[in-house]
Amino acid sequence: MNFISTMVLALAMSTDAFAASVGKGAALQNPRISEALRTGIIFGVIEAITPLIGWGLGSIAAEFVADWDHWIAFGLLLGLGSLMIRNGLRAEKAEATPVVRHSFWLLAATGFATSIDAMAVGVSLAFIDNNILITSAAIGLMTLLMVTLGVMIGRLVGKAVGKRAEILGGLALMGVGATILYEHLTM
Repeated sequence: MNFISTMVLALAMSTDAFAASVGKGAALQNPRISEALRTGIIFGVIEAITPLIGWGLGSIAAEFVADWDHWIAFGLLLGLGSLMIRNGLRAEKAEATPVVRHSFWLLAATGFATSIDAMAVGVSLAFIDNNILITSAAIGLMTLLMVTLGVMIGRLVGKAVGKRAEILGGLALMGVGATILYEHLTM
């Protein structure tokens, strides 16, 4: 793979994480750049690791991962989205204090759910002439940038949508999951 192909792949792998991060940023009370970077690093590291895992599994379980990755991603994103919607509804009823910082585990679970497709890409990269370390690093760095930007964009959106931000973020995650499922089922 050449430089352009690697960058296009990295951008494509980071788009669902970007969509999720906009929802995460919208749900936060006035997120700072440090929180956006923290979120970007968590997502970026996970997004860089999953192609390596997929690449490692490439010769062993290629068919299994390729056949089920969309269902796994859909289930995880549907579950996380449902949780966010439930929390958004609860916060609206209870007038709870807005979230100042998302937990590491919530961010890691969301990051993993949005990176299942990168694992499948890693499987396919095992069968071509490619430096997986460079490609994984590019995917991770692009995700770090896109997620950091997404959280800050979510900050602006959050002021406009107020208490509904968590609900919208949950719907966005569910939409990303449905899109992943649809794309794989219609291929």
